[in-house]
Amino acid sequence: MNFSLIVESYEKLEATSGRIEMTELLASLVRQTPKGELTMLVYLTQGKLRPDYEGVELGVAEKLALRALATASGLSPEKVRKAYIVEGDIGSAAQKLLERSRQESLFSQRLTLKLVYDTLLKIAKTSGEGSIETKLRELVKLLNDATALEAKYILRTAMGVLRLGVADYTILDASALALLGGKSQRHALERAYNITSDLGYVVELAAREGLKGVEKVQVQLGKPIRPMLAERLESAEAILDKMGSEVAMEYKLDGERLQVHKRGDNVELFSRRLEKITHNYPDVVQYVREYVKATDAILEGEVVAVNTDTGEYLPFQELMHRRRKHGVDEAMKQYPVAVNFFELLFIKGDDYTNKPYSFRRKVLESVIGVTKVTRPVPAKRTRSVEEIEEYLEQAISEGCEGLVVKDPNALYRAGAREFSWIKLKREYRSELTDTIDLVIIGAFHGRGRRAGVYGTYLLAAYDNKRNIFPSVTKVGTGFTDQDLEKFPKILKEFETHVKPPNIESGLVPDIWYRPHMVIETIASEITLSPIHPAAMGSIRKGSGLALRFPKFTGKIRTDKSPEDVTTVSELVKMYKMQLKKVEAK
Repeated sequence: MNFSLIVESYEKLEATSGRIEMTELLASLVRQTPKGELTMLVYLTQGKLRPDYEGVELGVAEKLALRALATASGLSPEKVRKAYIVEGDIGSAAQKLLERSRQESLFSQRLTLKLVYDTLLKIAKTSGEGSIETKLRELVKLLNDATALEAKYILRTAMGVLRLGVADYTILDASALALLGGKSQRHALERAYNITSDLGYVVELAAREGLKGVEKVQVQLGKPIRPMLAERLESAEAILDKMGSEVAMEYKLDGERLQVHKRGDNVELFSRRLEKITHNYPDVVQYVREYVKATDAILEGEVVAVNTDTGEYLPFQELMHRRRKHGVDEAMKQYPVAVNFFELLFIKGDDYTNKPYSFRRKVLESVIGVTKVTRPVPAKRTRSVEEIEEYLEQAISEGCEGLVVKDPNALYRAGAREFSWIKLKREYRSELTDTIDLVIIGAFHGRGRRAGVYGTYLLAAYDNKRNIFPSVTKVGTGFTDQDLEKFPKILKEFETHVKPPNIESGLVPDIWYRPHMVIETIASEITLSPIHPAAMGSIRKGSGLALRFPKFTGKIRTDKSPEDVTTVSELVKMYKMQLKKVEAK
């Protein structure tokens, strides 16, 4: 398939805001794509090259992309950088520069979807000595053969900033329309995607085998299931009103969520964002081998750092020392962990996601050995508001964040956020009852004691309806000197001197960052703001939402992707909860 057909569709998608029109455009593109190339089309449209769990990182550094564009265009690096700053987008800069510097008739060959995909995959997998020059050479070869419009999307894709505004659910709708006869069949595609975490595979399967093939997709060891997520409510009373008479309460631990896949002695661990992190926790792998009494199983648990002398759980930031590529054995000794299992999703060839929580929990308890380092997460059933509150205080006293309250009859809805799971955390002295995860999108130079470092960071929520990151606050408190020293190092490769196209903000920081690093914050309240565009116009015309007196809690959420941060719709809900509490007083 000619790559030009794809970028022409991308151009139309970018200019379209209506979901129905976007779905129809994407459905047309799916119909035109050969069956054997649909996986490549889907991955590229998602802005990736492989499923998340395979760990193929696509992003090319800004400096390398600009070097490639300068080489391909024959222009000086200064002119290319100037165009980039003016346009504010690497793709648009490439399109304008190449339109001026060449004629289409001079191209040596037409680009195909397969050639572009294979080259980008080769760039992503190139590492080691000489890798930068190899990446540059391959990228320049693509740009030399590309039209100006193709170059726009090649560079955006290479830098990980495609941002067509096409969410996974739009691809599911379009694929159902194009391949299965209508969007009414989307539920089957969605189910298959949620239990395989591989949208390219599911769409190509639909093209080859139709609805029957999609409906046969089963949970598979080695392919992580997209995690079920919890909603939030502000009180035990509200939870019982929402769920009904009886609920199950589980400790909500301050650790990292793991999905564990066990096949005999082979154990693989996946993070909340579906990254394979087996190498970070060799001790957990051994615990699963020894204390999970099932040959084949998929389980979910929370790994927490522990004090081996007292048995007490340690804060989340202690656990983050385990997230490293080197020195894992040393970190394992310095920061020992325990695992609390809370879900059983698959065992001995049987899919348990379609069984009720009460049944899953009973089987879970039968297969997890209770030791100093493994156990089912503490849980209890109740019909009483008072018992929920007492259990919440008990959980907090044992080092937990709070509770997750579950509907005993609920199925495990992979990939869904529903009120059959509800988080309940301790009430802080502020009006807010929960922490807020936000992504860093910019930084401001420090003053006084912080002169010479960035002293304040600009943070954004995620608007999952528009697939963008609108700013919601600046935060400068809660950082240690060590934080202020290490943050710029962590963020270095995501620096950009122009505002990324997927960011909205009424403030202009001294440096922009492509969304990557997620941190946890707490604040006194959520307020209306004419400056920050998060939820603009949702509460009052001309106003968005912002945090008042925000503070960094000390947690860097490496277990969360930018798209996993607190959403704009969640902020709106929290603001309305806050108003209800004020009115009640």
